[in-house]
Amino acid sequence: MIDMFTIVSVILIIVMIISAIIAAELKDLLSAAVALGVMSLVVSILFYMLQAPDVAITEAAIGAALSMAIVIFAVRSTKRWEK
Repeated sequence: MIDMFTIVSVILIIVMIISAIIAAELKDLLSAAVALGVMSLVVSILFYMLQAPDVAITEAAIGAALSMAIVIFAVRSTKRWEK
Protein backbone atom coordinates (compact mmCIF):
# COMPACT_ATOMS: atom_id res chain seq x y z
CA MET A 1 0.00 0.00 0.00
CA ILE A 2 1.30 3.43 -0.93
CA ASP A 3 1.23 5.96 1.89
CA MET A 4 0.65 9.71 1.67
CA PHE A 5 4.35 10.55 2.18
CA THR A 6 5.31 8.60 -0.95
CA ILE A 7 2.58 10.19 -3.06
CA VAL A 8 3.53 13.73 -2.02
CA SER A 9 7.23 12.97 -2.52
CA VAL A 10 6.65 11.67 -6.03
CA ILE A 11 4.51 14.69 -6.93
CA LEU A 12 7.16 17.08 -5.61
CA ILE A 13 9.92 15.27 -7.49
CA ILE A 14 7.91 15.45 -10.72
CA VAL A 15 7.33 19.19 -10.17
CA MET A 16 11.05 19.65 -9.51
CA ILE A 17 12.04 17.84 -12.71
CA ILE A 18 9.49 19.74 -14.80
CA SER A 19 10.67 23.04 -13.33
CA ALA A 20 14.30 22.21 -14.13
CA ILE A 21 13.42 21.29 -17.72
CA ILE A 22 11.40 24.48 -18.13
CA ALA A 23 14.28 26.55 -16.75
CA ALA A 24 16.70 24.94 -19.21
CA GLU A 25 14.41 25.37 -22.22
CA LEU A 26 13.20 28.94 -21.66
CA LYS A 27 14.76 31.70 -23.74
CA ASP A 28 13.75 34.48 -21.35
CA LEU A 29 16.31 34.62 -18.55
CA LEU A 30 13.95 36.14 -15.98
CA SER A 31 11.46 33.34 -16.47
CA ALA A 32 14.26 30.79 -16.23
CA ALA A 33 15.40 32.34 -12.95
CA VAL A 34 11.88 32.09 -11.55
CA ALA A 35 11.67 28.44 -12.66
CA LEU A 36 14.96 27.73 -10.88
CA GLY A 37 13.60 29.43 -7.77
CA VAL A 38 10.54 27.17 -7.89
CA MET A 39 12.80 24.14 -8.24
CA SER A 40 14.87 25.23 -5.26
CA LEU A 41 11.73 25.82 -3.19
CA VAL A 42 10.50 22.30 -4.00
CA VAL A 43 13.89 20.90 -2.99
CA SER A 44 13.63 22.70 0.36
CA ILE A 45 10.18 21.21 0.92
CA LEU A 46 11.58 17.76 0.16
CA PHE A 47 14.41 18.32 2.64
CA TYR A 48 11.87 19.28 5.29
CA MET A 49 9.84 16.16 4.59
CA LEU A 50 13.01 14.08 4.97
CA GLN A 51 13.45 15.36 8.55
CA ALA A 52 16.26 17.83 7.74
CA PRO A 53 14.81 21.21 8.73
CA ASP A 54 18.18 22.97 9.01
CA VAL A 55 19.08 22.01 5.44
CA ALA A 56 15.57 23.00 4.29
CA ILE A 57 15.86 26.46 5.83
CA THR A 58 19.30 26.95 4.30
CA GLU A 59 18.10 25.82 0.87
CA ALA A 60 15.08 28.09 1.05
CA ALA A 61 17.08 31.11 2.17
CA ILE A 62 20.13 30.72 -0.05
CA GLY A 63 18.90 28.63 -2.96
CA ALA A 64 15.43 29.97 -3.53
CA ALA A 65 15.67 33.53 -2.27
CA LEU A 66 19.23 34.83 -2.48
CA SER A 67 20.39 33.06 -5.63
CA MET A 68 17.21 33.93 -7.50
CA ALA A 69 17.48 37.58 -6.43
CA ILE A 70 21.12 37.79 -7.57
CA VAL A 71 20.31 36.26 -10.95
CA ILE A 72 17.32 38.58 -11.43
CA PHE A 73 19.40 41.66 -10.58
CA ALA A 74 22.13 40.51 -12.97
CA VAL A 75 19.67 39.88 -15.80
CA ARG A 76 17.88 43.17 -15.30
CA SER A 77 21.16 45.09 -15.47
CA THR A 78 21.92 43.71 -18.94
CA LYS A 79 20.42 44.75 -22.26
CA ARG A 80 18.17 42.53 -24.35
CA TRP A 81 19.10 41.55 -27.89
CA GLU A 82 15.60 41.10 -29.26
CA LYS A 83 14.83 41.85 -32.91
